[in-house]
Amino acid sequence: MTSELIHDVLIIGSGAAGLTLALQLPTHLSVAVLSKGQLTSGSTWLAQGGIAAVLDEDDTTQAHYSDTMIAGADLSRQQAVEYTVNHGNSSIQWLIKQGVPFTREDSHFHLTQEGGHSHRRIIHAADATGRAVQETLIQQARAASNISLFENCIAVDLITRNKLRLPNNRCVGAYVLDSQSGKVQLFRAGQVVLATGGASKAYLYTSNSDGASGDGIAMAWRSGARVANMEFNQFHPTCLYHPQAKSFLVSEAVRGEGGHLLLPDGERFMLRFDERGELAPRDIVARAIDHEMKRLGCDCLYLDISHKPADFIKAHFPTIYQKCLELGIDITRQPIPIVPAAHYTCGGIITDIRGRTDIPNLYAIGETAFTGLHGANRLASNSLLECVVFASAVASDIAASQAVSPDSSISVPAWDSSQVTDSDEDVIISHNWEELRRFMWDYVGIVRTNKRLQRAKHRVDLLQQEITDYYSNYRVTRDLLELRNLALVSDLIIRSAMQRTESRGLHYTLDYPTLAAEARDTILTPVNYEWPDQVH
Repeated sequence: MTSELIHDVLIIGSGAAGLTLALQLPTHLSVAVLSKGQLTSGSTWLAQGGIAAVLDEDDTTQAHYSDTMIAGADLSRQQAVEYTVNHGNSSIQWLIKQGVPFTREDSHFHLTQEGGHSHRRIIHAADATGRAVQETLIQQARAASNISLFENCIAVDLITRNKLRLPNNRCVGAYVLDSQSGKVQLFRAGQVVLATGGASKAYLYTSNSDGASGDGIAMAWRSGARVANMEFNQFHPTCLYHPQAKSFLVSEAVRGEGGHLLLPDGERFMLRFDERGELAPRDIVARAIDHEMKRLGCDCLYLDISHKPADFIKAHFPTIYQKCLELGIDITRQPIPIVPAAHYTCGGIITDIRGRTDIPNLYAIGETAFTGLHGANRLASNSLLECVVFASAVASDIAASQAVSPDSSISVPAWDSSQVTDSDEDVIISHNWEELRRFMWDYVGIVRTNKRLQRAKHRVDLLQQEITDYYSNYRVTRDLLELRNLALVSDLIIRSAMQRTESRGLHYTLDYPTLAAEARDTILTPVNYEWPDQVH
């Protein structure tokens, strides 16, 4: 690659949100899509359950709206929820038109039900929906003449006019590390879109891909954008517990199709916590599992669907069946050992209904964005829906823009690495990774206290200082960039959690176990950021 590349639109992230946007932009625009690994390496690829939308004549958008608001613990924003559910059907129709092979039964698409939903409205492709969506969108993007796909490219930081000490702030591009060559390129663009996913890699156990390191949130914050509700980290209740499983996700749909959560002695327990039992929202189920594991001192609990016919299980959950079988677990006969794991970041970069951030010409979509849809807890299978709905909104906004092309009148310096050296202490990065993820799991996890949060804040402050010193002296690598970003985002999570003096949705603290009288968002605003004299 050359040291400077110019496009009309730069999309940082290649999951469902990023690729949907690329495909829906006008074809006369040149579009660059960055993937920091392979195109198949993101969290979309791992999504199993499906996409929530009103597709059945017995269902209504009002019911979907109500279910979303209830799951969000009165913190979901009405406008965002209405916009999302009202565009659900058209978003699914667009995916069908692209060729996504959703599962059919007879002449109709099969719809399943998941926790928190009052109707069957989850359209899916067996138990590998994300993979089916991703494969289809990659195929379409590769065939599009105006879209350029860049793999193994991780953004280092955004470039804004403020950072260049110019008036009339707006985003003009990004510095991007090619992980294979080790070189940093300058990408210039008229419009920049963050579609970088969430930050679940902050935790020791996560169902997400290795790339879920909060890159977009950190870059937007360093550029002056506000973030909101970072304390709401969703822990998926059921991830496969096995030393070789690496927290493999066991879909919500297993419970939706009648799976039972069991204690080690085989007793069901969820009805003691919620009248909806296994179909309660994820925050309730995850806390119940966490409570029972701590009460009993056991390493895991169990999810059992073996009471269903074997053919039914194999047809509906082929990926889960095969994965478990490889590990010696036959789910047609045995329960699945499970534990909760960090799964979804409900907060993120504040955007409006068109995906626009505080910084002109900078958008955010998907898990990295805070639209207000999820409130204090995301309703199952609303995430892929949000990706498609808001990617479409951003595509329309960019198409209507009067100035899409890059501003060629400003001079942007090339990345300067002349003052840094190659590191001979990479062990520091791995040690810092381990320390960060462990204290976030121990102190900022499913159940929190003031003392735990204070301990976490003290540790993350020390860690960020050490990372800053390291970043200033050595050449950037993917590991260093991810660690830098995730330490910053972890700090935002801790600060947000310390500000919320109540228990709501995914934020549960023993010091404030009840709801506050007023539901409010936690909004953080960058202040007194000192732009460096030169980049390196």
